[in-house]
Amino acid sequence: MPQPSTLLVFAHRDEASAFSDVPHLVTGVGKVNAAVALAGALAAGGVERVVVLGTAGVVSDGPERPSLEDVYQITGAVQHDFSLPSPELRPSGAAILPPERTAVIATGDVFVKNDAQRGHIAGLGASLVDMEAYAYASVCERFEVTLQMFKVPSDFADSATTDEEWDTIVFRKSEQLRAFWDRLG
Repeated sequence: MPQPSTLLVFAHRDEASAFSDVPHLVTGVGKVNAAVALAGALAAGGVERVVVLGTAGVVSDGPERPSLEDVYQITGAVQHDFSLPSPELRPSGAAILPPERTAVIATGDVFVKNDAQRGHIAGLGASLVDMEAYAYASVCERFEVTLQMFKVPSDFADSATTDEEWDTIVFRKSEQLRAFWDRLG
């Protein structure tokens, strides 16, 4: 179980559904909601480590394509919807999963379900996509708080992906994240 100075963070309440018995923060979806909520929690003090748990879309293809059945540790975050170059941010927490279970994630304020977007994002060097990771990494860097992020893929972020599909899958993915978190404890 987490230490008292560890804050568990989720973007969406459904991602946290299997964690109702564990203190956590739900920030809301998107970079602005993620940044404002997490910054507010860190400004209150007492947090030494943030652990983000959530879902992501798969954007890469080929033999190293992330599986929908595994949890991945995020080792780098980029923005895919920002027109100016932005640095890749690296969470400061220790990598605890083997290299084949780590990933770079691209963040943007859109639920990706388009083949052209998916291709563009994969071209940035990311294998996963979400709507909050870059914001979490930026806030933790500014507050000098250790960050670890773990994502379970929910879909392939392609033209076959729908909002409704995610709404159905997210509860099962929350259970998968809970089993992963309990094994870490």
